Amino acid sequence: MKVGFIGLGVMGRPMALHLHTAGHELHVWARRPQSAEGLPATVCATPAELGRACAVVFTVITSSADVEAVALGHDGLIEGMAPGSVLVDCSTIAPDVARRIAGQLAEKGIAMLDAPVSGGAQGAIDATLAIMAGGDAAVLEKVRPLLACLGQRIVHVGPNGAGQVAKACNQMIMVAAIQAAAEAMRLAAASGVDCGKVRQALAGGSAASRVLDVMGERMVRRDFAAGIEARLHHKDYGLVLQAARESGVPLPLTAVVGQQLNALMAQGWGQDDTVSLLRVLELT
Repeated sequence: MKVGFIGLGVMGRPMALHLHTAGHELHVWARRPQSAEGLPATVCATPAELGRACAVVFTVITSSADVEAVALGHDGLIEGMAPGSVLVDCSTIAPDVARRIAGQLAEKGIAMLDAPVSGGAQGAIDATLAIMAGGDAAVLEKVRPLLACLGQRIVHVGPNGAGQVAKACNQMIMVAAIQAAAEAMRLAAASGVDCGKVRQALAGGSAASRVLDVMGERMVRRDFAAGIEARLHHKDYGLVLQAARESGVPLPLTAVVGQQLNALMAQGWGQDDTVSLLRVLELT
């Protein structure tokens, strides 16, 4: 199959390579041409040109506005993709934006799945991502073999926008767990106890989690270099809190964690890892 890919960053590049390895003919468009260097792919001049060449297009882009521009803007995918083709957006964006893009594409006969992913850069490299899909179930089945090249757990959550709601819930829980681990490490250190030993003890009990395993270890080693840049979690929390305001849903814990992320950004640590929430606690 001719498959398009837009968004060749830390997550997107290995995802695109998995599709190529599976035997699909890869076409790419990159806002920064150097992002496509070394890829076994046909480089297209615009998203519209890429859309004309491909039956299925994947996007992994940072912001809602950027996804909307690539999909619907001048020389966007909507100007090139044929009726019956599918856009699979693996970005993390606002649910209402996902629904709006899907609606406008549908007017041209183009299907869309909002299919955000979880698992980080390593999950993208290992093709073990969790994929949360919103959209028509039949469309999901059509592209499931492609998604299976990227992840191990593919869940149809509901109609368009539902995948983004699921991703918001994922981010709420994950970053709150990072904050909880940071507070635990801070308490241990302030009490004169070995943080590594505390983490080792917790890992064998009911507090055990992947976050404690991975992020807790980074905190113990004081490794703040970016795995996933904190600015991306800050962006995601903005989307979560916006959705909560629009729905009238109180999220007290999420609001507090959001303030901690604001403090992290104010310190200029947005391009460091989110485990820098530990450093925020150490400021006080």
